[in-house]
Amino acid sequence: MGKKRIFLSVMSVILGLFLLTACGSNDTSSEPEGNVDPEDIDTETEEVVRVGVLTSLTGALEAYGAQTVKGFELGLEYATNGTMEVAGKKIEYIIEDTETQPDVAVQKATRLLEDYNVDFIIGSSSSGDTLAVLPLVEEYEKIMIVEPAVADSITGANWNKHIFRTGRSSSQDAIAGAAAIAGEGVKIATLAQDNAFGRDGVGAFATTAKELGADVVHEEYADPAGVDFAANIQRVINAEPDYLFVIWAGANSPWGQLADMRIQDRGIQISTGAPDIAALRTMDAVVGMKGFTVYHHSLPNNEVNDWLVEEHQKRYNGEMPDLFTPGGFSAAMAVVQALENSNGETDSDTLIETMRGMTFDTPKGPMTFRSEDHQAMQTMYAITLERTDEYDYPVPVIIRELSPDETAPPILN
Repeated sequence: MGKKRIFLSVMSVILGLFLLTACGSNDTSSEPEGNVDPEDIDTETEEVVRVGVLTSLTGALEAYGAQTVKGFELGLEYATNGTMEVAGKKIEYIIEDTETQPDVAVQKATRLLEDYNVDFIIGSSSSGDTLAVLPLVEEYEKIMIVEPAVADSITGANWNKHIFRTGRSSSQDAIAGAAAIAGEGVKIATLAQDNAFGRDGVGAFATTAKELGADVVHEEYADPAGVDFAANIQRVINAEPDYLFVIWAGANSPWGQLADMRIQDRGIQISTGAPDIAALRTMDAVVGMKGFTVYHHSLPNNEVNDWLVEEHQKRYNGEMPDLFTPGGFSAAMAVVQALENSNGETDSDTLIETMRGMTFDTPKGPMTFRSEDHQAMQTMYAITLERTDEYDYPVPVIIRELSPDETAPPILN
Protein backbone atom coordinates (compact mmCIF):
# COMPACT_ATOMS: atom_id res chain seq x y z
CA MET A 1 0.00 0.00 0.00
CA GLY A 2 2.96 2.30 0.60
CA LYS A 3 4.01 2.36 -3.06
CA LYS A 4 0.40 2.76 -4.15
CA ARG A 5 -0.09 5.75 -1.88
CA ILE A 6 3.11 7.36 -3.17
CA PHE A 7 1.85 6.93 -6.70
CA LEU A 8 -1.65 8.14 -5.99
CA SER A 9 -0.44 11.20 -4.13
CA VAL A 10 1.21 12.51 -7.29
CA MET A 11 -1.39 11.47 -9.83
CA SER A 12 -3.41 14.66 -9.54
CA VAL A 13 -0.27 16.54 -10.54
CA ILE A 14 0.46 14.05 -13.32
CA LEU A 15 -2.96 14.32 -14.92
CA GLY A 16 -3.12 18.03 -14.22
CA LEU A 17 -0.36 18.52 -16.76
CA PHE A 18 -2.73 17.36 -19.50
CA LEU A 19 -5.05 20.27 -18.70
CA LEU A 20 -2.07 22.50 -17.91
CA THR A 21 -3.61 24.87 -15.42
CA ALA A 22 -1.97 26.06 -12.22
CA CYS A 23 -1.44 29.07 -10.01
CA GLY A 24 1.35 31.64 -9.95
CA SER A 25 2.20 35.11 -8.77
CA ASN A 26 1.02 38.42 -10.17
CA ASP A 27 4.50 39.93 -10.54
CA THR A 28 4.82 40.98 -14.18
CA SER A 29 8.14 42.76 -13.81
CA SER A 30 10.35 39.93 -15.08
CA GLU A 31 12.61 40.73 -18.00
CA PRO A 32 12.18 38.70 -21.19
CA GLU A 33 14.79 36.17 -22.31
CA GLY A 34 15.81 35.02 -25.78
CA ASN A 35 18.58 35.21 -28.36
CA VAL A 36 18.62 39.00 -28.58
CA ASP A 37 18.78 41.86 -26.08
CA PRO A 38 15.32 43.47 -26.14
CA GLU A 39 17.00 46.89 -26.00
CA ASP A 40 18.77 46.13 -29.28
CA ILE A 41 15.63 45.20 -31.19
CA ASP A 42 14.90 47.36 -34.21
CA THR A 43 11.18 46.95 -34.85
CA GLU A 44 11.41 48.80 -38.16
CA THR A 45 13.74 46.40 -39.98
CA GLU A 46 12.21 44.04 -42.51
CA GLU A 47 15.23 41.71 -42.55
CA VAL A 48 14.27 40.00 -39.29
CA VAL A 49 11.55 37.55 -38.30
CA ARG A 50 10.65 37.89 -34.65
CA VAL A 51 9.03 35.15 -32.55
CA GLY A 52 7.58 35.64 -29.08
CA VAL A 53 7.44 32.61 -26.78
CA LEU A 54 4.88 32.71 -23.96
CA THR A 55 5.51 30.04 -21.34
CA SER A 56 5.79 29.33 -17.63
CA LEU A 57 9.35 30.09 -16.53
CA THR A 58 8.47 30.19 -12.82
CA GLY A 59 5.89 28.62 -10.53
CA ALA A 60 4.03 25.33 -10.68
CA LEU A 61 4.55 24.76 -14.41
CA GLU A 62 8.18 25.85 -14.49
CA ALA A 63 9.41 22.38 -15.50
CA TYR A 64 7.01 22.22 -18.45
CA GLY A 65 7.96 25.71 -19.61
CA ALA A 66 11.64 24.81 -19.44
CA GLN A 67 11.03 21.75 -21.62
CA THR A 68 9.16 23.82 -24.20
CA VAL A 69 11.89 26.46 -24.37
CA LYS A 70 14.69 23.89 -24.73
CA GLY A 71 12.78 22.16 -27.49
CA PHE A 72 12.03 25.43 -29.27
CA GLU A 73 15.66 26.54 -29.25
CA LEU A 74 16.89 23.17 -30.50
CA GLY A 75 14.13 23.09 -33.11
CA LEU A 76 15.19 26.45 -34.53
CA GLU A 77 18.77 25.26 -34.72
CA TYR A 78 17.80 22.02 -36.47
CA ALA A 79 15.39 23.66 -38.90
CA THR A 80 17.89 26.35 -39.95
CA ASN A 81 20.99 24.09 -39.96
CA GLY A 82 22.43 26.26 -37.22
CA THR A 83 22.22 29.54 -39.14
CA MET A 84 19.21 30.95 -37.27
CA GLU A 85 18.12 32.38 -40.60
CA VAL A 86 15.31 31.56 -43.00
CA ALA A 87 14.57 32.95 -46.46
CA GLY A 88 17.41 35.45 -46.02
CA LYS A 89 16.04 36.77 -42.73
CA LYS A 90 17.51 36.46 -39.25
CA ILE A 91 15.28 34.82 -36.62
CA GLU A 92 15.07 36.60 -33.27
CA TYR A 93 13.04 35.27 -30.36
CA ILE A 94 11.91 36.72 -27.07
CA ILE A 95 10.71 34.53 -24.20
CA GLU A 96 8.14 35.88 -21.72
CA ASP A 97 7.02 34.28 -18.44
CA THR A 98 3.22 34.08 -18.10
CA GLU A 99 3.51 32.79 -14.50
CA THR A 100 0.43 30.69 -15.40
CA GLN A 101 -1.84 33.68 -14.87
CA PRO A 102 -4.18 34.68 -17.71
CA ASP A 103 -3.96 38.39 -16.87
CA VAL A 104 -0.16 38.22 -16.87
CA ALA A 105 -0.24 36.28 -20.14
CA VAL A 106 -2.29 39.07 -21.73
CA GLN A 107 0.15 41.71 -20.48
CA LYS A 108 3.18 39.81 -21.73
CA ALA A 109 1.54 39.03 -25.08
CA THR A 110 0.66 42.71 -25.48
CA ARG A 111 4.28 43.63 -24.82
CA LEU A 112 5.44 41.14 -27.44
CA LEU A 113 2.97 42.47 -29.99
CA GLU A 114 3.37 46.19 -29.34
CA ASP A 115 6.93 46.70 -28.06
CA TYR A 116 8.69 43.94 -30.02
CA ASN A 117 6.39 43.69 -33.04
CA VAL A 118 6.62 39.88 -33.17
CA ASP A 119 5.46 38.01 -36.24
CA PHE A 120 4.57 34.81 -34.36
CA ILE A 121 3.60 33.93 -30.81
CA ILE A 122 4.30 30.44 -29.47
CA GLY A 123 2.55 29.21 -26.31
CA SER A 124 1.55 28.67 -23.74
CA SER A 125 1.95 26.17 -20.90
CA SER A 126 -1.59 26.81 -19.65
CA SER A 127 -4.90 26.53 -21.46
CA GLY A 128 -6.22 29.43 -19.39
CA ASP A 129 -3.32 31.65 -20.44
CA THR A 130 -3.73 30.64 -24.05
CA LEU A 131 -7.47 31.25 -24.19
CA ALA A 132 -6.92 34.72 -22.73
CA VAL A 133 -4.43 35.58 -25.48
CA LEU A 134 -6.40 34.28 -28.49
CA PRO A 135 -8.43 37.48 -29.01
CA LEU A 136 -5.22 39.54 -28.98
CA VAL A 137 -3.61 37.70 -31.88
CA GLU A 138 -6.81 38.11 -33.86
CA GLU A 139 -6.87 41.84 -33.07
CA TYR A 140 -3.20 42.32 -34.03
CA GLU A 141 -3.49 39.86 -36.96
CA LYS A 142 -0.52 37.75 -35.92
CA ILE A 143 -0.06 33.97 -36.04
CA MET A 144 -0.16 32.06 -32.76
CA ILE A 145 1.15 28.50 -32.68
CA VAL A 146 -0.37 26.89 -29.60
CA GLU A 147 2.01 24.66 -27.66
CA PRO A 148 1.37 22.78 -25.39
CA ALA A 149 -2.05 23.91 -24.05
CA VAL A 150 -4.70 21.23 -24.66
CA ALA A 151 -8.21 22.66 -24.20
CA ASP A 152 -10.49 21.63 -27.07
CA SER A 153 -11.99 25.12 -27.20
CA ILE A 154 -8.65 26.57 -28.41
CA THR A 155 -9.25 24.96 -31.79
CA GLY A 156 -13.00 24.82 -31.14
CA ALA A 157 -15.38 27.44 -29.81
CA ASN A 158 -12.65 30.05 -29.17
CA TRP A 159 -10.72 29.48 -32.38
CA ASN A 160 -9.92 32.17 -34.91
CA LYS A 161 -8.09 31.85 -38.23
CA HIS A 162 -4.77 33.04 -36.74
CA ILE A 163 -4.59 30.02 -34.42
CA PHE A 164 -2.54 26.94 -35.30
CA ARG A 165 -1.75 24.20 -32.79
CA THR A 166 1.23 21.84 -32.78
CA GLY A 167 0.25 20.57 -29.33
CA ARG A 168 -2.34 17.85 -29.13
CA SER A 169 -5.88 18.57 -27.92
CA SER A 170 -7.62 16.95 -24.97
CA SER A 171 -9.77 15.03 -27.47
CA GLN A 172 -6.65 13.57 -29.07
CA ASP A 173 -5.54 12.43 -25.61
CA ALA A 174 -8.90 10.80 -25.00
CA ILE A 175 -8.99 9.09 -28.39
CA ALA A 176 -5.47 7.74 -27.84
CA GLY A 177 -6.55 6.48 -24.43
CA ALA A 178 -9.46 4.59 -25.97
CA ALA A 179 -7.29 3.10 -28.70
CA ALA A 180 -4.91 1.79 -26.04
CA ILE A 181 -7.44 -0.31 -24.10
CA ALA A 182 -10.66 -0.69 -26.10
CA GLY A 183 -11.53 -3.82 -28.02
CA GLU A 184 -14.38 -6.16 -28.81
CA GLY A 185 -16.33 -6.94 -25.65
CA VAL A 186 -14.10 -4.91 -23.28
CA LYS A 187 -16.16 -3.23 -20.56
CA ILE A 188 -14.97 0.27 -19.64
CA ALA A 189 -16.12 2.81 -17.08
CA THR A 190 -14.95 6.42 -17.04
CA LEU A 191 -14.44 8.83 -14.18
CA ALA A 192 -14.03 12.52 -14.93
CA GLN A 193 -14.77 15.97 -13.58
CA ASP A 194 -18.23 17.34 -14.27
CA ASN A 195 -17.05 20.22 -16.43
CA ALA A 196 -16.30 20.87 -20.08
CA PHE A 197 -12.82 19.34 -19.82
CA GLY A 198 -14.14 16.12 -18.32
CA ARG A 199 -17.23 15.76 -20.47
CA ASP A 200 -15.42 16.65 -23.71
CA GLY A 201 -12.71 14.11 -22.90
CA VAL A 202 -15.16 11.36 -22.03
CA GLY A 203 -17.24 12.11 -25.12
CA ALA A 204 -14.24 11.67 -27.41
CA PHE A 205 -13.05 8.63 -25.48
CA ALA A 206 -16.44 6.90 -25.50
CA THR A 207 -17.01 7.48 -29.22
CA THR A 208 -13.70 5.86 -30.12
CA ALA A 209 -14.05 3.05 -27.58
CA LYS A 210 -17.46 2.08 -28.96
CA GLU A 211 -16.17 2.18 -32.53
CA LEU A 212 -13.50 -0.30 -31.44
CA GLY A 213 -16.14 -2.67 -30.07
CA ALA A 214 -15.89 -1.82 -26.37
CA ASP A 215 -18.89 -1.38 -24.14
CA VAL A 216 -18.78 1.84 -22.12
CA VAL A 217 -20.79 0.52 -19.20
CA HIS A 218 -20.75 3.63 -17.04
CA GLU A 219 -19.81 7.30 -17.21
CA GLU A 220 -19.23 8.85 -13.80
CA TYR A 221 -18.89 12.62 -13.36
CA ALA A 222 -17.74 14.10 -10.06
CA ASP A 223 -17.91 17.58 -8.60
CA PRO A 224 -14.74 19.41 -9.77
CA ALA A 225 -14.60 21.14 -6.37
CA GLY A 226 -15.51 18.06 -4.36
CA VAL A 227 -13.36 16.21 -1.86
CA ASP A 228 -15.38 13.04 -1.20
CA PHE A 229 -15.66 10.72 -4.19
CA ALA A 230 -16.68 7.54 -2.40
CA ALA A 231 -20.17 7.51 -3.93
CA ASN A 232 -18.78 8.11 -7.42
CA ILE A 233 -16.27 5.28 -7.02
CA GLN A 234 -18.89 2.90 -5.64
CA ARG A 235 -21.05 3.45 -8.72
CA VAL A 236 -18.02 2.57 -10.87
CA ILE A 237 -17.47 -0.61 -8.82
CA ASN A 238 -21.15 -1.54 -9.16
CA ALA A 239 -20.85 -1.30 -12.96
CA GLU A 240 -18.19 -4.09 -12.89
CA PRO A 241 -15.98 -2.79 -15.73
CA ASP A 242 -12.76 -4.35 -16.92
CA TYR A 243 -11.09 -0.92 -17.04
CA LEU A 244 -11.58 2.44 -15.39
CA PHE A 245 -10.32 5.27 -17.59
CA VAL A 246 -9.73 8.43 -15.55
CA ILE A 247 -9.65 12.00 -16.86
CA TRP A 248 -8.80 14.41 -14.06
CA ALA A 249 -6.90 17.61 -13.34
CA GLY A 250 -6.35 19.40 -10.07
CA ALA A 251 -5.28 18.77 -6.50
CA ASN A 252 -8.68 17.61 -5.18
CA SER A 253 -8.45 14.27 -6.95
CA PRO A 254 -10.11 10.87 -6.34
CA TRP A 255 -6.85 8.90 -6.36
CA GLY A 256 -6.55 8.47 -2.60
CA GLN A 257 -10.07 7.10 -2.33
CA LEU A 258 -9.53 4.80 -5.31
CA ALA A 259 -6.68 3.25 -3.32
CA ASP A 260 -8.67 3.12 -0.10
CA MET A 261 -11.54 1.36 -1.84
CA ARG A 262 -9.08 -1.14 -3.39
CA ILE A 263 -10.53 -0.78 -6.86
CA GLN A 264 -7.67 -2.61 -8.60
CA ASP A 265 -7.98 -5.52 -6.15
CA ARG A 266 -11.54 -5.94 -7.46
CA GLY A 267 -10.22 -6.74 -10.93
CA ILE A 268 -10.75 -3.25 -12.34
CA GLN A 269 -7.65 -2.02 -14.16
CA ILE A 270 -6.91 1.70 -14.10
CA SER A 271 -5.80 3.40 -17.30
CA THR A 272 -4.60 6.92 -17.93
CA GLY A 273 -1.84 8.85 -19.69
CA ALA A 274 1.88 8.26 -18.99
CA PRO A 275 3.42 11.60 -17.96
CA ASP A 276 6.86 13.23 -17.79
CA ILE A 277 9.99 11.56 -16.44
CA ALA A 278 9.80 13.04 -12.95
CA ALA A 279 6.29 11.64 -12.49
CA LEU A 280 7.17 8.30 -14.10
CA ARG A 281 9.68 7.79 -11.28
CA THR A 282 6.76 7.53 -8.85
CA MET A 283 4.71 4.97 -10.80
CA ASP A 284 6.04 1.59 -9.64
CA ALA A 285 2.65 0.80 -8.15
CA VAL A 286 1.04 0.57 -11.59
CA VAL A 287 3.76 -1.15 -13.62
CA GLY A 288 1.93 -3.20 -16.24
CA MET A 289 -0.77 -0.54 -16.77
CA LYS A 290 -2.06 -0.12 -20.31
CA GLY A 291 -2.46 3.47 -21.41
CA PHE A 292 -1.14 6.05 -23.82
CA THR A 293 1.46 8.76 -23.98
CA VAL A 294 2.17 11.86 -26.01
CA TYR A 295 5.94 11.29 -26.08
CA HIS A 296 8.83 9.50 -24.50
CA HIS A 297 12.24 9.92 -26.08
CA SER A 298 12.61 6.17 -26.61
CA LEU A 299 9.46 5.79 -28.72
CA PRO A 300 9.79 7.68 -32.04
CA ASN A 301 12.06 6.11 -34.64
CA ASN A 302 13.16 8.88 -36.99
CA GLU A 303 16.17 11.08 -37.75
CA VAL A 304 14.69 14.22 -36.19
CA ASN A 305 14.12 12.54 -32.84
CA ASP A 306 17.56 10.93 -32.99
CA TRP A 307 19.11 14.37 -33.44
CA LEU A 308 17.01 15.84 -30.63
CA VAL A 309 17.97 13.10 -28.17
CA GLU A 310 21.66 13.32 -29.03
CA GLU A 311 21.89 17.10 -28.95
CA HIS A 312 19.76 17.45 -25.83
CA GLN A 313 22.12 15.14 -23.95
CA LYS A 314 25.13 17.14 -25.18
CA ARG A 315 23.66 20.51 -24.17
CA TYR A 316 22.09 19.51 -20.86
CA ASN A 317 24.56 17.24 -19.08
CA GLY A 318 23.14 13.95 -20.33
CA GLU A 319 19.52 14.92 -19.65
CA MET A 320 16.97 13.40 -22.01
CA PRO A 321 14.25 15.40 -23.76
CA ASP A 322 10.99 15.15 -21.83
CA LEU A 323 7.25 15.21 -22.46
CA PHE A 324 6.98 18.79 -23.76
CA THR A 325 10.42 19.16 -25.35
CA PRO A 326 9.33 17.84 -28.77
CA GLY A 327 6.39 20.23 -28.72
CA GLY A 328 8.62 23.28 -28.54
CA PHE A 329 10.79 21.71 -31.24
CA SER A 330 7.73 21.11 -33.44
CA ALA A 331 6.55 24.70 -33.07
CA ALA A 332 9.96 25.95 -34.21
CA MET A 333 9.90 23.56 -37.18
CA ALA A 334 6.47 24.87 -38.15
CA VAL A 335 7.64 28.49 -38.05
CA VAL A 336 10.66 27.80 -40.25
CA GLN A 337 8.71 25.63 -42.70
CA ALA A 338 6.02 28.31 -43.04
CA LEU A 339 8.62 31.01 -43.74
CA GLU A 340 10.43 28.84 -46.26
CA ASN A 341 7.12 28.24 -48.03
CA SER A 342 6.21 31.95 -47.96
CA ASN A 343 9.74 33.04 -49.02
CA GLY A 344 10.03 35.01 -45.80
CA GLU A 345 6.69 36.82 -46.14
CA THR A 346 5.17 37.50 -42.68
CA ASP A 347 1.84 39.00 -43.70
CA SER A 348 -0.71 37.03 -41.68
CA ASP A 349 -3.07 36.27 -44.56
CA THR A 350 -0.17 34.92 -46.60
CA LEU A 351 1.03 32.80 -43.68
CA ILE A 352 -2.45 31.46 -43.01
CA GLU A 353 -2.78 30.27 -46.59
CA THR A 354 0.74 28.85 -46.44
CA MET A 355 0.22 27.00 -43.16
CA ARG A 356 -3.28 25.66 -43.76
CA GLY A 357 -2.77 22.01 -44.72
CA MET A 358 1.01 22.35 -44.31
CA THR A 359 3.03 19.22 -43.44
CA PHE A 360 6.27 19.60 -41.50
CA ASP A 361 8.77 17.34 -39.77
CA THR A 362 8.87 16.89 -36.00
CA PRO A 363 10.49 14.52 -33.48
CA LYS A 364 7.23 12.54 -33.51
CA GLY A 365 7.25 12.24 -37.29
CA PRO A 366 5.40 14.41 -39.82
CA MET A 367 2.57 16.64 -38.60
CA THR A 368 -0.05 18.33 -40.75
CA PHE A 369 -2.15 21.36 -39.84
CA ARG A 370 -5.71 20.30 -40.62
CA SER A 371 -7.24 22.86 -42.97
CA GLU A 372 -10.55 23.16 -41.14
CA ASP A 373 -9.26 24.11 -37.66
CA HIS A 374 -5.44 24.22 -37.93
CA GLN A 375 -5.05 21.41 -35.39
CA ALA A 376 -1.87 19.41 -36.01
CA MET A 377 -2.60 15.79 -36.84
CA GLN A 378 0.09 13.76 -35.09
CA THR A 379 1.25 10.37 -33.88
CA MET A 380 0.38 9.20 -30.36
CA TYR A 381 1.46 6.00 -28.61
CA ALA A 382 -0.40 3.08 -27.05
CA ILE A 383 1.86 1.80 -24.28
CA THR A 384 2.29 -0.41 -21.29
CA LEU A 385 4.21 0.85 -18.29
CA GLU A 386 7.16 -1.44 -17.65
CA ARG A 387 10.39 -1.79 -15.71
CA THR A 388 13.40 -2.31 -18.00
CA ASP A 389 17.16 -2.63 -17.50
CA GLU A 390 17.79 0.52 -19.52
CA TYR A 391 16.06 3.00 -17.19
CA ASP A 392 15.88 3.56 -13.45
CA TYR A 393 12.17 4.37 -13.60
CA PRO A 394 9.08 2.74 -15.14
CA VAL A 395 8.91 3.61 -18.83
CA PRO A 396 6.24 3.58 -21.51
CA VAL A 397 6.89 0.57 -23.73
CA ILE A 398 5.22 0.83 -27.09
CA ILE A 399 2.38 -1.48 -28.04
CA ARG A 400 1.92 0.36 -31.30
CA GLU A 401 1.99 3.81 -32.82
CA LEU A 402 -1.40 5.47 -33.14
CA SER A 403 -1.47 7.20 -36.51
CA PRO A 404 -2.56 10.81 -37.02
CA ASP A 405 -5.73 9.54 -38.70
CA GLU A 406 -6.54 7.27 -35.76
CA THR A 407 -6.23 10.07 -33.20
CA ALA A 408 -7.81 12.85 -35.25
CA PRO A 409 -10.17 14.81 -32.98
CA PRO A 410 -13.61 16.03 -34.06
CA ILE A 411 -13.76 19.39 -35.82
CA LEU A 412 -15.32 21.70 -33.23
CA ASN A 413 -14.96 25.22 -34.63
